[in-house]
Formats: sequence, C-alpha cells, structure tokens
Amino acid sequence: MTTAVEFRNVDIMFGARQDQALAMLDSGASRDQILQETGNVLGCAGASLSVQEGEISVLMGLSGSGKSTLLRAVNRLNIVSRGEVLVRDGDRQVDITSCDEVTLRRIRQHRVAMVFQQFGLLPWRTVEQNVGIPLELAGVPEEQRRRRVAEQLRLVNLDQWAGKYANELSGGMQQRVGLARAFVTEAPILLMDEPFSALDPLIRTKLQDELLILQEKLRKTILFVSHDLEEALKIGNHITIMESGRIVQTGTPEEIVLKPANAYVRDFVANVNPMSVLTAWNVMRDVRDLAAAGEGWVWLDRRRTTRLKLASGAAGLEVERDGKPVALVPYAAPQSGHDGGGPVFTIPVTMPLKAAMEAMQHSAAGPIAVLDGGRVVGAIGVRDVLGAILGREASGVRVSPSTPN
Repeated sequence: MTTAVEFRNVDIMFGARQDQALAMLDSGASRDQILQETGNVLGCAGASLSVQEGEISVLMGLSGSGKSTLLRAVNRLNIVSRGEVLVRDGDRQVDITSCDEVTLRRIRQHRVAMVFQQFGLLPWRTVEQNVGIPLELAGVPEEQRRRRVAEQLRLVNLDQWAGKYANELSGGMQQRVGLARAFVTEAPILLMDEPFSALDPLIRTKLQDELLILQEKLRKTILFVSHDLEEALKIGNHITIMESGRIVQTGTPEEIVLKPANAYVRDFVANVNPMSVLTAWNVMRDVRDLAAAGEGWVWLDRRRTTRLKLASGAAGLEVERDGKPVALVPYAAPQSGHDGGGPVFTIPVTMPLKAAMEAMQHSAAGPIAVLDGGRVVGAIGVRDVLGAILGREASGVRVSPSTPN
C-alpha cells in the first residue's frame, strides 16, 4: 500500500514562547503546566500516524483532544512546531511543514481539499457558483469550470438545484454542496472536519451512507474528524483516538472496540453495540479448532448434529445433519425458515454480525459455515453469537486483520 499522508513526531504549540514551551514538553510537563507557565497551548504532542491511499482514517477524541488541530496541519492551516507532515504529490512526498509557498499553493489547489463543519457557503452565490469557487481561484476557464461543476453536482444529486441559493437548501443539501466543492478540485486527499455534526441524526446517517457510496466510486484518501464513535465505526477503515493532544491508539474498528489500549479508550467504547463492528470472522470458531468427526470430517456445532467433510474448496463439500446428507448453500436473504432439515448456509468472513444472526434465524438456529475465498475457515453457532453480544472479553472474540486471509 502507498502512504498518502504521514505525520512524524508532530508537535503543535500555539503561542509566542515556543522554545520554552517545547522544552517543558520534553521534560514531561503537562498541558496545564505549559499553559500556566508560558501561556502557550499544546495542540499536539509526538503525533505519528500513517494514512494509506484510498482509506478513510478517522481522528477521534473529546473536545480539545487535538484531532482538528492535527487535521489542519495537513494543508498548513495550523503551523507545526516540530516534526514532519508528508503529503504524497505524484511520485514523491512533500513535507508541508517546510515546503515553499509555490509548492504549498499547488498542494492546496490540486492535492488536498477540505470540508468544514460549518458549510461555508457564500449566501450571495448560487449552488453552482459556490461549487466552482476553487476552480475560479485556480484560474480554470469558464467553460471547463461549468462542465466540472455540473459533473460534481450530478454526483451528489444536486444538479437540479444548481441555480438555487444556500438559504433555499436544507442543512443536508448544503453539506452536499460542500462535498461537491471539495470533489470538484479532483484532489486525491480529502480533509473532513466534523462535517456532519451540525446535522440532525437522520440526515447525518443519510450523509454517512452517501459518503460511503461516493467513496466506492472515487476512492479518495479521507482524513475524517469526528466525536461520534458510531460514525467512526461505520465509515472508518482505521480509527485514531486522541487525548490531551496525544495519540493513544490507532487501529481497525475491531481493534479499537475489542482491544482498547488503556482505560481512556475502554471508557470511550464501553457502550458500543458489538453488532455495529463485529463480522463473522470475529465470532467464528476456527476450522482448526472444530472437533473431529471421523476421517476428514469436523463437527460444525457443539451438539455434534451437523458435520462437514473438509475439502480444498467449497464445491463438492459433503455435509450431514443427524447422519443424513444435506445441501451446503450460500445464504441470501430473504429465506424461509427451516425445521432443522434444510440446508446448511455459508456466509463470507466479512458478513456483519447482524446479517449472520439473520442467516442463523433462517437456518433454524443451526450452525453456519464461514467461507473465505470459497474455502471453509470456520463455523458459527448460537453460543458464538451470544458470547459476542453479551461479553466480548469472555467470549474469546478475536480481532481480525484488515483483510481476513
């Protein structure tokens, strides 16, 4: 994978007495001590993080944790006191902290775009004119500008509103204008500073869904600031938790929820619904741990009613329930219920836990085989699901890699 943005030991200090404040930071002084003795505010301390091309990386934390401060270092809206912020520019990396003004201007115009919490629309301009502002500032000819703006408005389903003004749009529509304005630059890196937090829950959820759909098409590198953990779990490939200007944990959603690094992160995720983050891979029993049921066979369930004969691929696998052959078929909702004599369903390792539970319901709560690339890698039964929901630590729920193998 290629790194799009990398923070290396970034310190951000606000105030005039930088040398004294940084010396205090190095000696172990707290944020409050630095503020009291120097009047300087510690924004970030020793922040190191890599963001890969095409992923959504979410920065999280309470107010004042430093998440927005770190985000704004990417396009030098915040000045870094020490450290490096590397942004990919074609086949090279540019250190934003030390590059010249010409390079910085090119990065801002062509490599990094930003969407703010407050929509930032000019009320005297139409939707079309607002979206075209970055192109206008970059000197793009009018005909080309209008074509690119129209394309982006179609992308966010606002093409019929091109001639309207901001006060004629709902909050969600205004934020979609903000997204179109960022997309129109065709910049590969997108900074989003709590873009949906000012919206009501229903609109926020809808825009999260729309962002994920757009991401499937555009494959931007997105650095997203949020204070909403459910939002982060929904959209993030990786999540970074910050406290008092420092990064305390970075990982996949599963790693953050299932293996919190300290008490702060544990409190952060304490009330998360496991069904919002767990997948079949997290809760399954590995095929290597299933009880043997004769030569080449394993029991899929603990009650030993259903057994499967292992093979190199899913095609031709033999399955028996209560000694009688049954079919092994991919689950596809909706299904009618079975009395226990129906097929054994297979599901992919990436299937969300909620969907896996639905599959179990349609299989009369019988065991389900979990596949990865056509190969059986595990099984899920009722106890596995209940264990995941009722007690993550006690259930033996595993943290999955970014992509199951």
